[in-house]
Amino acid sequence: MTDTLAGLKHKRNGARDLQSVVRAMKALAAASIGQYERSVSGLAEYARTVELGLSVCLRESRPVWIKRSASTGRIGAIVFGSDQGLVGQFNEVLADYALQTLAALPGTPQLWAVGERMQTRLQTQGPLVRGLFPVPSSVRGITPLVGQILMDTSAAREDSDLDEVYLFYNRPRKGVVYTQVSQRLLPLDETWRQQLAHSPWPTHQLPEVIGGGPPTLRLLIREFLFVSLFRACAESLASENASRLVAMQRAETKIDELLEDLDGRFHQLRQSTIDEELFDVVSGFEALTNHRRG
Repeated sequence: MTDTLAGLKHKRNGARDLQSVVRAMKALAAASIGQYERSVSGLAEYARTVELGLSVCLRESRPVWIKRSASTGRIGAIVFGSDQGLVGQFNEVLADYALQTLAALPGTPQLWAVGERMQTRLQTQGPLVRGLFPVPSSVRGITPLVGQILMDTSAAREDSDLDEVYLFYNRPRKGVVYTQVSQRLLPLDETWRQQLAHSPWPTHQLPEVIGGGPPTLRLLIREFLFVSLFRACAESLASENASRLVAMQRAETKIDELLEDLDGRFHQLRQSTIDEELFDVVSGFEALTNHRRG
């Protein structure tokens, strides 16, 4: 198909509009990465406080959530993905990793997907997707999501006697953008209890649990679960935006190459058009001059 000046100009304008959108999405992704990374960093001190409280309580009692034997029942898994696209293989890679990991475990998995695109990816593989949670659009949306996840998984443990609950999410990593992570959320295991119970206290005076060990322990366990889910969600969101940033950088490079090609073709065609018009003017002038001389 022969290019025209009007057609090339239209393509250039369209590419520039797309370039503006890509640059805006890059800026938004970069800003979003920062807020989620700061939330994870800020959570670290609170997580440390919860662990210190647990270390005191676990010295005095043994929680009912401790895992004693291998699982033979049903397995629940929460898989953090995305609602939006332009994130490369973010959902596909994690979904495959989660399904492969669960396939090696005994029991029938029941899945909760965070993000519609993750739900779609998991459903195409066949396992039961029991629930769907929307992806938070900001740090403020993480806390309500974590509360809903805790309620739903708690109800599922009571209704269907889930033996284990796992988390699957992408964690930011330098050099490769992100990496897949799995974590068993429940039940807590004996190794974990031993590590906390024997962890050194930062001072010489060990505190006492006021109001009874078991109630305090249950509250701290809930906070531990909250911290684990909050961190997983925030790191997943940071990874999602990092993946989107990389995708937008690739798109920007492609658009720059396209614009360079379109600009070259436009100027070449414009120069050819000008040359043809000048040739017509010169030819017409010479013909008119020759006619007057004749």
